[in-house]
Amino acid sequence: MDVRSRVARLRQAYAPHEHRPLGGYLVALGAYGGVIAGLTGVVRATGRPVPHAPSHSDVVLLGIATHKLSRLLSKDAVTSPLRAPFTSYDHPIGHGEVMEQVRDQGSSTRHALGELLSCPFCLAVWVATGLTGGLVLAPRLTRLVATALTAIAASDFLQLAYAAAQQAAEASTGPDPAG
Repeated sequence: MDVRSRVARLRQAYAPHEHRPLGGYLVALGAYGGVIAGLTGVVRATGRPVPHAPSHSDVVLLGIATHKLSRLLSKDAVTSPLRAPFTSYDHPIGHGEVMEQVRDQGSSTRHALGELLSCPFCLAVWVATGLTGGLVLAPRLTRLVATALTAIAASDFLQLAYAAAQQAAEASTGPDPAG
């Protein structure tokens, strides 16, 4: 039995009632491994020291920055041209974000990239890896960028809290029942 037949049988056994682009996922995993290998090579070539453990403040800073950058890349209306080759617009989901559907036509790699680029949870792994690599290779610049992304995330939550407070105030100042 040749390799293609084995892969086809594996795909059918894995998800008999649904299309799952296992080949595309394999390409994405390979690319991620390549990114890790590349970062490792650059760190070794430059002789940068790798910290034994990141500081708690760096973990929090990169965690919030990863959240924000992942949402910006995967859901923001303005970044939709980056996703357009792999997704199609479905509908707005509020506050400048859009819902998109993965394009099923084309290769399994295109499908897998569509899933990756439209899912903030999936994209967060890649973003966190990039920011963590940046923390080793260019710590000052990475902290500066992460600080800006964290400030934007904090601003987003404050904007939402302000809007909720406004709505609550408007609801409580409705018509006077005694009037």
